[in-house]
Amino acid sequence: MRKLGASLIVALAACAALSATAMAKQPYSSYWYPDQLLQWEAAKDPDAAFNRSVVPLQDRVSGPGVNPHATAEPKVVALSALNQGTSGVPSQGADKFGANTFGYWQYVDKLVYWGGSAGEGIIVPPSADTIDAAHKNGVPILGTIFFPPSVYGGKYDWVKQMIRQDAGGHFPAADKLLEVARYYGFDGWFINQETEGGTPEDAKQMQAFLRYIQQKKPAGMHIMWYDSMTADGKIVWQNALNDKNAMFLQDGGQKVADSMFLNFWWRELNTSAEKAKSLSRSPFELYAGIDVEAKGYDTKVNWGLLFPEGKPAVTSLGIYRPDWAFNSAESMADFFARENRFWVGANGNPANTATDQTWKGIANDVVESSPVNDLPFTTHFNTGSGQKFFVSGEQVRDKGWNNRSLQDVLPTWRWIAESQGTALTPSLDWADAYYGGSSLKIAGELSPANATNVKLYRTDLRVEASTKLSLTYKASGEPILKVGLTFADAPGKMVYVDLKGRQAEDWKTATVNLTPYKGKRITSLSLDVDAKRTIRNFELRVGELSIANVNDREKPLPAVQGLNVASADFRDGIYGDARLVWNEPRQKAQQYEIYRVLPDGSQTLVGATGNNVFYVPEMRRMNKEAATILKVVPVNGQFQPGPAAQVKLEWPAYPKPIAQFKASKTLVAPGESVTFTDLSTEVTEGWTWTFEGGSPAASTEKNPSVSFAQEGVYAVTLTASNSSGDDTVTKQALITVSASAASTANLALNTPATADHACGAAEGAPNAVDGKVTNNSKWCALGNAPHWLQLDLGGMYAISGFTIKHAEAGGEWSGFNTSDYTIQVSADGASWTDVVTAKGNSAAETFDAIALTKARYVKLVVVKPTQGGDTAARIYEFEVHGLRS
Repeated sequence: MRKLGASLIVALAACAALSATAMAKQPYSSYWYPDQLLQWEAAKDPDAAFNRSVVPLQDRVSGPGVNPHATAEPKVVALSALNQGTSGVPSQGADKFGANTFGYWQYVDKLVYWGGSAGEGIIVPPSADTIDAAHKNGVPILGTIFFPPSVYGGKYDWVKQMIRQDAGGHFPAADKLLEVARYYGFDGWFINQETEGGTPEDAKQMQAFLRYIQQKKPAGMHIMWYDSMTADGKIVWQNALNDKNAMFLQDGGQKVADSMFLNFWWRELNTSAEKAKSLSRSPFELYAGIDVEAKGYDTKVNWGLLFPEGKPAVTSLGIYRPDWAFNSAESMADFFARENRFWVGANGNPANTATDQTWKGIANDVVESSPVNDLPFTTHFNTGSGQKFFVSGEQVRDKGWNNRSLQDVLPTWRWIAESQGTALTPSLDWADAYYGGSSLKIAGELSPANATNVKLYRTDLRVEASTKLSLTYKASGEPILKVGLTFADAPGKMVYVDLKGRQAEDWKTATVNLTPYKGKRITSLSLDVDAKRTIRNFELRVGELSIANVNDREKPLPAVQGLNVASADFRDGIYGDARLVWNEPRQKAQQYEIYRVLPDGSQTLVGATGNNVFYVPEMRRMNKEAATILKVVPVNGQFQPGPAAQVKLEWPAYPKPIAQFKASKTLVAPGESVTFTDLSTEVTEGWTWTFEGGSPAASTEKNPSVSFAQEGVYAVTLTASNSSGDDTVTKQALITVSASAASTANLALNTPATADHACGAAEGAPNAVDGKVTNNSKWCALGNAPHWLQLDLGGMYAISGFTIKHAEAGGEWSGFNTSDYTIQVSADGASWTDVVTAKGNSAAETFDAIALTKARYVKLVVVKPTQGGDTAARIYEFEVHGLRS
């Protein structure tokens, strides 16, 4: 799509102790180049178990759409980058609130997990949490195979490796693709071949590759082809199904691909639809693409060509990059507002999309579906993210988190709030919750005149003699609450069932026996809110809605068995992480909650998973504790906790500090002040500084500021100490005080620059020294790290420091900022000296001061180019500061 786009194994019984030196490390979602895919084996991949989905694909129900324009025939596929990078995607969520927790699954029939780049990998299976969320909602999710255009680093060798056939007639890469999908539990692949260099023979081989997958793939697996490669092997987007690309969809009586995504520049679709029919294929197996990556709901689309007024839809709809809603948002609340407008239109009501705006929302033309068709059904309106985490109304975590595996099935209709007066406003809210991180909030001025019915879920639930509905909520004032039900035998009639709550601290739970409706099928659920008198600033929070058969209620699960710390890692003596594993129980848990016991005996939620493996993110040691207890609590389908199993992680001996510091500048004028920043390890409890020639001459502050009155060259010493000992570092000749300091300049500007690689002719080394920081002026290098950028300053100069403007400074994603780098200097370009070594940087711009050093040549060595696994270097500007004379 011409878009650029990641030992000590100790078996412990519960309560056993571990003294570990093994590397735990954060597990990340997979991505590969073809040669890496061919070598992949789950048993040899230490992260593989963390990347498996545990949720089977659910069935869905559809019915007459609430929108009079919507029809059921056209389908929707979304190509969405649910994570901002291909590499560096945590396998089980992360410790931050902000994440693309997509929630409008009801309008999507298939989701393609968009990813891949020449610098990271081109074969990208969906992350486990996105598979879980998609499957809960009944949506098949596909991985991406992206062969980039050569301008974005694409190599035709990757295509040839993928479609290679062995002597036995097998396609090894195809077999691996099927193996990966089965192991991780997702539903197929989207294949996007845009690398130039193919021949007609290659096109035939690609067709044979696709046919091979069709013959070997299990039932239900889907292969989607992108309109790019043509029968002559060239990359020519047809924006249609025609004779040039039909071979990749159908070959006589043989299906080649299950569907095709048509490129964006279509001007009519009827010809493509007729071509599909001539091949005995449904036109709704064609997805007419629209590109919304840049403008979202401001994208201009000729909807009438796809959904002609008063006529059936011509093809299905393909949406490229609806993740625009997240990427363009200023906050999570803004993200949810943008996503709502994208999917249901400016009115915020899927039943009423009539507006004078061109973008009416996807709900205007596509019928919504729902996976709520089996009992028990429970929702906490949990978005899969939160600023806190609650369990049964109790806050068990006070930090942000995201994990789409924990996302509930959210309301089918967002929002339909009906009233004869001024309707109350429903929303998903993160301020308070009963379980997870969010709840359903209904707010406004409540009065008899403003009584409001909020439509929530499309369902297909059979009522048994023991079926009960319960609602857990908290409210200001005394509202009158009813549940509105419609049944299959009378879909136009709503039946209201009274809810009467009983007090349970600040949350109330009301339970209703649905026995009178035995044998009926519930087709929708809504909540009716009324009052006997006016309640100003009314707020109702619904924390749980559940329908279950009492006879089917589960017993609490037993404690997990075989809880082990498979590996652990300690850093600086005060940070530790761990990988936990336990036996899979016979009775499947809804999920497992993992807690850390704090030194005072309280506990905090670390995270939750449906898997039987869990990565405990890096923890900070508290109060010099000798050991940390971790607990795993099983939770059943009714969200009842079982007993905890626990394991003890022993910390190493408390370490003494390692002293280190940096100066804000090293070349200063007389009387000028320098700020010294302590970089000693975090266990430091005391600081003793001495400053040769400085005022003050000594300090016990952590980050002191010092002035130097007289010209000269001075040393600085720091001693860092704690109860375990101390460490001293002295930097000789660090500070140079000279009246000439005011004449420092960027010595690198427009100097001759060379590099190991460039992403293209327009992204070569000279861009890093042209004084410009724009998207059109950067040095970019593809290939394996390390990368290098070398400058010839043209003469010997006194150098005092360096500024690097990384990817984010040029407007790119922060995950592309350089992590590890070294700066070297040389007098002759042959013998080099390291003057800067940086590790773990995440900033968009860095400044490194050095003791005044004379050199002609400077080399930036990019050791770890990004925060994740992307191996492409991205440097927008490299400045060398010093004196010209």
